[in-house]
Amino acid sequence: MPQSGSSPEVDVVLIGGGIMSATLGTMLKELEPNWSIALYENLHQAGQESSDPWNNAGTGHAALCELNYAPAQPDGSVNITKATNINEQYQVSLQYWSHLVNNGTLKDPNSFINSLPHMSFVWGDDHAKYLQTRYEAMAPNPLFAEMQHTEDHDEIASWAPLLIDGRTDGQRVAASRFEHGTDVDFGALTRQLIDQLADDGAEIHYGHKVTSMSRDTDGRWSLDVKDRIDGRKFTTRARFVFIGAGGGALELLQSSGIPEAKGFGGFPISGQFLRSTNPDVIEQHHAKVYGQAAVGAPPMSVPHLDTRFVDGRRSLMFGPYAGFSTNFLKTGSFLDLPKSIRPHNLGTMLNVAKDNFDLVGYLVSEITKTHGKKVDTLREFYPNAVDGEWELITAGQRVQVMKKDPVKGGVLQFGTELVSGAEGSIAALLGASPGASTAAPIMVELLRRSFPDRFTGWETKLNEMIPSLGQRLNDNPTLLAEVRKETNKALQLS
Repeated sequence: MPQSGSSPEVDVVLIGGGIMSATLGTMLKELEPNWSIALYENLHQAGQESSDPWNNAGTGHAALCELNYAPAQPDGSVNITKATNINEQYQVSLQYWSHLVNNGTLKDPNSFINSLPHMSFVWGDDHAKYLQTRYEAMAPNPLFAEMQHTEDHDEIASWAPLLIDGRTDGQRVAASRFEHGTDVDFGALTRQLIDQLADDGAEIHYGHKVTSMSRDTDGRWSLDVKDRIDGRKFTTRARFVFIGAGGGALELLQSSGIPEAKGFGGFPISGQFLRSTNPDVIEQHHAKVYGQAAVGAPPMSVPHLDTRFVDGRRSLMFGPYAGFSTNFLKTGSFLDLPKSIRPHNLGTMLNVAKDNFDLVGYLVSEITKTHGKKVDTLREFYPNAVDGEWELITAGQRVQVMKKDPVKGGVLQFGTELVSGAEGSIAALLGASPGASTAAPIMVELLRRSFPDRFTGWETKLNEMIPSLGQRLNDNPTLLAEVRKETNKALQLS
């Protein structure tokens, strides 16, 4: 259970109670059990912002079905480099979670992870040709060797009947399928990890907001903290600080004053989903099905018809429908975006704005869509969708990274960015997808950068946690088979 009180000085402060802080804290507790750790979360429970399952739709990112990770090239070929790298990263997360199940940190794997096929689905000649080319590029690789592909309506209907019911027989469609995908409830996973951290002696402070920080002359960090329940303010000190506050990370990173934070900005994009209210429809669909993004749409807006398991209950969602708000967090302030503008990132942000008018147009079109128009978009996936059987829910905020670029002046980056101080006493994570699914490898990289003098001594233990660490499974089919066997057994995956 969370502890009360606050130590004036600790070894490590984790800012934010999401999957990133939970993963880093759990790793450090095993690597350095004598280190003191304090976690500060603005909300009153862990995993309530980007890690919450309703704010983090599409989880279990392994690049099996997300088409934006395998872009078409000008010559018609498909580049699968990013897809391969993301899948390699996801395999690391699976191994780490397996380790935590085996050592008792995580008790019931099905409370946070479940087997679920991943599919890509498109229609029209050009998209079908692209998907065939993508399949031909991916299938020879060990990571994707189980992938299936078809343009047969009946076979697709056997995989996901909602996609075909009511569709014109003559329409060309195509689908690729990877049967052994997963769905992950990162909210449940985060809360289990943080509860265990508390049991292991970490201080867990909910309803506490870190408002600013500064580096003292002895190299330690002083953090100003406000207790949002009683209004009390206090200062705590730490040797190392991790800013894992999602959309709130940029402001705190700027507060740190480290030179590595210069030039970074954030562009917030919100999202909405349609959620089925018809149990019969929910039961007919058992897959994550991703399609092609609209022209000008950000990668996080790739449409998908998505089975989810939340708190043990099965649900069905479609979306996202992108929107715009100046909040950096779902529970944030409309002033978040203007307050983030600094002289050092103004040029970056202006250059990004200049080069992304198509994104602005897309967001405007999405914001003005009526409920009926949203259902019309759903019907492109599920032709027989009934308007009255879908409710609109608001998902979380995503803050895309804007960073300096030597050629363009500034670029909008649709991914995650690990920013660490050169002296190794502070690190922050910015950005979004694939995010949570790659928490374990991102935190290993953070350990490598921030603790170079200790990392060599940790490698034996880290290899026990993650047997393939430092190796590429796609280049070692034998090791891949061994890893999959062990992770499937520990996580109870089919």
